[in-house]
Amino acid sequence: MTLIKFIEIMAILVGAFSGFIEARRKRMDLVGVFTVAFITAFGGGTLRDILLDLRPLFWVRHQEYAILIFILALMASPLIRTLRHVLSEKLIVVADAIGLGLFSIAGVSAALDADMPIFIASMMGVITGIFGGVLRDIVCNEVPMVFRDGKPYAICSFLGSWMYLLMRHFEFPHDFALWSSATFITGLRLLTWRFDIQMGR
Repeated sequence: MTLIKFIEIMAILVGAFSGFIEARRKRMDLVGVFTVAFITAFGGGTLRDILLDLRPLFWVRHQEYAILIFILALMASPLIRTLRHVLSEKLIVVADAIGLGLFSIAGVSAALDADMPIFIASMMGVITGIFGGVLRDIVCNEVPMVFRDGKPYAICSFLGSWMYLLMRHFEFPHDFALWSSATFITGLRLLTWRFDIQMGR
């Protein structure tokens, strides 16, 4: 298994987890939990593949991803129900930040593999990073976090995507570029949330 494939799987798992949490906070049933986890895990990558004209979609090529989410929904729903009292906005933010970092770098890498120009590749990173969370919040009848908390979100993804592109340009070791860029995005997002750094307000 390549590192980028591992990162993609980790991103899917983290995205699904944030979907599980939000769905249980909204007291959804098993179907709702699975649906929210599914669109959170696959929403950004699906839009990326559509824009890059990649067929079949990544989760169609790898049906094991969808099967994994289904199994996790069956297992996670009763567990999260018992832990509902500890579920908080903070847990959602942490899971979302990790997913943002992983998905963004997976998106940039996929765009480069499709021979996209570097600016388009950076935008594919942002789209892949944020769109699953946007769909999750819309389905859960919330204003998407990227639009409401006033803290840098898409900007963290954009900066981290360019960090990865620059490290590729200067021929840093590929694995190091992947992990350090994903960590940078996650860390930057958590710092802006922890210190309440606002933009445009």
